[in-house]
This record gives sequence, structure tokens and C-alpha cells, in this order.
Amino acid sequence: MDTQSQIFSYTEPEENSGYLLWQVTMQWQLNMNRALGKMGLTLTQFSLMAGLYWLSKKKHAVTQQQLADYANTDKMMTSKVLAVLEKKQIIERIKDPGDSRAKQLKITNKGTQALREAYRIVKQVDDVFFKNVVKDKEMFDSLLMRLIK
Repeated sequence: MDTQSQIFSYTEPEENSGYLLWQVTMQWQLNMNRALGKMGLTLTQFSLMAGLYWLSKKKHAVTQQQLADYANTDKMMTSKVLAVLEKKQIIERIKDPGDSRAKQLKITNKGTQALREAYRIVKQVDDVFFKNVVKDKEMFDSLLMRLIK
């Protein structure tokens, strides 16, 4: 291929950090969804359940908007996923007494049990998936945090 017709500034996609991050993310999500699917959950459902758990530890009342902001998820998608979790009796959505447009979220006893079981699965998947970087975990996590910020 001549240089005028070359589109990318690198010869192989593996030279691009974005491509590598995409590949890692896709593999990790696929592994998580396969494992969590055995208990009828998706990674997105688990992530919102976990986010609700962590937010609830910090504040008494958590709204859908606060959860979406915390999880960096789209408000409409968050609402749809929460509706599914509500049907599964994992969470409750209650009208916010201070704002008729907002809904407060509460994880149910069944939801707490499901989250505990799902976390065991997530931890097992993570332990296997990240085994090759575990000795560099502190540096790896530090780099990820830099990217998040």
C-alpha cells in the first residue's frame, strides 16, 4: 500500500491504545455477561445494583438520576434497566417526597442476596481475567484511574 492511500498512522491496530482498550473491554464484558447470565443478570444490571449499594452507604435516599451520574450511564437506559430490576424484585422505585418527578431507589432483601451472589461470580471472573497483571495491580489500577479522571 502506498503512503498516500494509508489511512492510519500505525501499521497494526495493536499499536493503538484505544484499540487495545476496546479489545480488553469487549473480552471482559463478554466474560462477565456469560457468567452473570447464569443467574439471570447482565453486567449493566450488576453495575447499577452495585452502584446503588455504594451510594446507599453514603446517603439515605438515592434517586435514579444520582445513580446514573454515579455509574456514568445514560439516564434513559438506566431507567429501563431499573424497571427490569424492579420487575425481578431486586430494587424498589419509590416516588421522591421532595420531587414528584424523581424516584428514590432501594435495594430489596432479594436484591441484596442477588448482589452478594453476583459479586462472588464477578470476583471469580476478575481473578481469572486479570491474573496476568495481578503483580502489577497497583500500577494498572493507577493508570486506569488516570484515564477515568
